[in-house]
Amino acid sequence: MSDIKKRPQRGGHGFGPPGANMMMTGEKPKNFKGTLKRLLAYLKPRRTRLTIVFLAAILSTVFTIVGPMIMGMAITELFEGAYGEIRGEPGASIDFGTIGELLLLLAGLYLFSSAFMYLQQYLMSTVAQDTVYDLRENVSAKLERLPLKYYDQTAKGETLSRVTNDIDTIGTTLQQSLTLFITSFVTIIGITAMMLVISPLLTVIAIASLLLSVFVIRPILKRSQKQFADQQRTLGELNGHIEEMYTGHPVVKAFGHEEKAIQRFNETNEQLYEAGQRAQFMSGIIMPLMQFIGNFSYVLVSVVGGILVTQGRISIGDIQAFITYTRQFTQPVMQTANIANIIQSTIAAAERVFELLDEGEEIKETGVAHLERARGAVSFEHVDFGYGDKLLIEDMNISVKPGQTVAIVGKTGAGKTTLINLLMRFYELNAGTIRIDGLDTRDLSRDELRQSFGMVLQDTWLFNGTIRDNIAYGKMGATEEEIVAAADAAHADHFIRTLPEGYDTVLNEEASNISQGQKQLLTIARAILSDPPIMILDEATSSVDTRTEVLIQKAMERLMKERTSFVIAHRLSTIRGADLILVMDNGRVIEQGTHTELLDKNGFYADLYNSQFSKTVAS
Repeated sequence: MSDIKKRPQRGGHGFGPPGANMMMTGEKPKNFKGTLKRLLAYLKPRRTRLTIVFLAAILSTVFTIVGPMIMGMAITELFEGAYGEIRGEPGASIDFGTIGELLLLLAGLYLFSSAFMYLQQYLMSTVAQDTVYDLRENVSAKLERLPLKYYDQTAKGETLSRVTNDIDTIGTTLQQSLTLFITSFVTIIGITAMMLVISPLLTVIAIASLLLSVFVIRPILKRSQKQFADQQRTLGELNGHIEEMYTGHPVVKAFGHEEKAIQRFNETNEQLYEAGQRAQFMSGIIMPLMQFIGNFSYVLVSVVGGILVTQGRISIGDIQAFITYTRQFTQPVMQTANIANIIQSTIAAAERVFELLDEGEEIKETGVAHLERARGAVSFEHVDFGYGDKLLIEDMNISVKPGQTVAIVGKTGAGKTTLINLLMRFYELNAGTIRIDGLDTRDLSRDELRQSFGMVLQDTWLFNGTIRDNIAYGKMGATEEEIVAAADAAHADHFIRTLPEGYDTVLNEEASNISQGQKQLLTIARAILSDPPIMILDEATSSVDTRTEVLIQKAMERLMKERTSFVIAHRLSTIRGADLILVMDNGRVIEQGTHTELLDKNGFYADLYNSQFSKTVAS
């Protein structure tokens, strides 16, 4: 919900004139020049195509601008010939040959203009897509190098917005707005030059009317931007409310808050209606005012031009050409003003993408040591770690022998999951050393280190695809026999075969077409297939029913056999057979030993175990 409010969509929603929403929602970049320079660096390898695009845009626009002048010459030739015949001047006649040549020249100009326009659009589309392709490649590679810390501290929607919306904004601007800006700029200069050639006096009238329209529209535009801002804000609130209500629909039903949810929807919807109505009204005034001033200028140019014609200072064809130019003059001016705002928003989007690319990466690995297949000896030696300035783990020392099952218990926030994150090298140590088979994990490549581990987490992760593909995710190039064997070992084969499509059953995006317990069995099958020497199990049975828990426990026992295993447990009854139990509190291992040894100590673990046992008996 917060992401919807923070990141309103750029571009139009069907409200107001083109560009109104862009002008309203555009973010201002913090460092315009620096970001622009960096973005231009992505265009540098395509400078040849960009040069051709620039020249094609100029030629296309010039040919278009010259068109009305040629048309004016043809009209003048027709008028003078016809007028001479009416007056009975000797030898006066309409020179259809000259008019035909002028019209053929005009057709040729428009044909060349269209050809150059097509060339610039085609080349610019390739430049834009190649640039966006490079950006996406760089961002994708960057995301792979970012530490887990970044993902923990950054909202998923924020990262997705930068990877999709912001890069799409850059691509759209490069493909559409950049060439439009070039053509608009050239059009303004060219039309101004042509109007000055025809009549400096009429040019002053046309420019004065344009300045008048800008002066009249500016205060309305400012107010309309405020109204569009209110509209976008309330639209974000409405979207967020709808998303919350539909996502948490069972909770709303369970607590009987339907009326309250509907009331809030109606209130926000009413606010959106009022804000949208005001925004529509304010933006709706702009075009009539511009048309009124434009028509007034049209009449004034026609009257003054007619007087100049009667005085013989300009021809009637020049008047027709000038009127065409005045009609064409307003559009590129408005486009240029709007594109300036679009470019500002694009630079802001590029800045957000570059901020992602500038994020601190994982510490570069040396990879000086190699581990073919770990025996499973793990040791923590004087380990210190903290997510910030304050240390969460201080001077931790643990020694685990190959094949041992190590259970990690403690209150919420004691540091159990943090210990696993350090073991997997998702975070770097502040001090100390973690060793596997005597090798410092920092001397191993991260890929080689993580290949030694298999993980079954409390939160199951399955992707949109077949059950077969989800299990095979644990091993590259797994055969059908290996997949089925892993599923059978995880006690998942039976339920898979009862599904209509069996192993070809496609899991939806949320994997909600199978139960939570079945999902957990699939993740265990995936871990079994990977056949790692060290296993990590994070409370894999906490959210399943008793019968499924028995199946999962059996699967996990088979999975942990002859492997070093780290088990994070909340139900202490499930880890009584562990070879070593680590009791954590505030980042420290305060007790360690077997279940019997810890109960005999009558300390923290005994209190924790007895409290759970008492609750079980009481229930």
